[in-house]
Amino acid sequence: MANEENAYSFTTKATQHIKLNNLGAEGFSMYKGGRLAEVTLAYESWGELSPKADNAILIFTGLSPSAHAASSEQDPSPGWWEYMVGPGKPIDTNRFFVVCMNSLGGCHGSTGPGSMNPETGENYGADFPGLAVEDIARAGYLLMQELGVEHLHAAVGSSKGGMASISYAMQFPQSIEYLITISAAAHALPLTIALRSLQREIIRSDIAWKNGRYSSGEEPLTGMLLARKLGLVSYRAADEWNAKFDRAKLSAEKLTGKAFQHEFEIENYLEYNAQKFVHSFDANSYLYLSRAMDWFDISEHGGSIDAGMSKIKVKKAQVIGVTTDILFPLWQQKEIADSLQRTDTEVDYIEIDSVNGHDAFLVDSDHFSPVVRRFLDTTVVVSQE
Repeated sequence: MANEENAYSFTTKATQHIKLNNLGAEGFSMYKGGRLAEVTLAYESWGELSPKADNAILIFTGLSPSAHAASSEQDPSPGWWEYMVGPGKPIDTNRFFVVCMNSLGGCHGSTGPGSMNPETGENYGADFPGLAVEDIARAGYLLMQELGVEHLHAAVGSSKGGMASISYAMQFPQSIEYLITISAAAHALPLTIALRSLQREIIRSDIAWKNGRYSSGEEPLTGMLLARKLGLVSYRAADEWNAKFDRAKLSAEKLTGKAFQHEFEIENYLEYNAQKFVHSFDANSYLYLSRAMDWFDISEHGGSIDAGMSKIKVKKAQVIGVTTDILFPLWQQKEIADSLQRTDTEVDYIEIDSVNGHDAFLVDSDHFSPVVRRFLDTTVVVSQE
């Protein structure tokens, strides 16, 4: 198993930033309307780009992680996918040039609601244009072009990142060879929309949110804390919570003496992990990225899921799902795999029986490492010599 502390170290700032110079006079046009005059993207990279620039892998993150997927000389601290990315690891940086990007709309260095709007001189806040997964994918495409990569060896993504990797392959079918999507979906389900909608409502209900125009040091931390706790509950499986905590009570020295205080270890766990998160993640970014997941629908790209998937022209795709995932259940992974197969894409479909629920890809290295390694080992990279 991966170290859980590493896996939830989402907030490390990226070591590299680049301003997109290939936007044109109109700037970055958003999928749902609106535009950004300028875009800066935060990213990290590992390995060396081959002379033919044909060994690049782009990792799209889930809602929360920064671009710091793995340690490097520039930042030796463990990354959120430390077990997966690195020399000799499943995504082998001895073999591949690997890039992980902080999502457009994020808050770890990429242009987002907390960034200054160059046309007004003030932060965007809630005036940031509507963000779609398609925008995140296209930002990744433009980033790779800036880095000298016209053709990806593979796009890899989990959760929201899985949606973005699919979107990349749909929007730029001639620019990608392979696709790995983990715990993603062709569209959001009513349950996931309901949970994320409630999280957004909790944040907006915090008086400190001020309609998205809060100042630094006056963020809606209470709303963020509660929203994050709700998210944490849904990211893991009930059997794991039962096994890890049962009904264990806090020791006497941990009790506060306040009315309705935390009494159970599970409450303490949620408080600890939510507190780590809320002081380093922007509330507006959370709202925008969360809604982008709800908006995503492959059928918008042609009228049906199969019509959207038919735009994908990769040599092979790997689709991975987890039996205990309640947010992106296994049948949604099968739906993606079946649609790709019906539209003439070869698919490696994997069902992982993990107790860790939706977040299994972050912590269950024993199950995920072998399947990702096996898939990438079957792909061909032109010699770098």
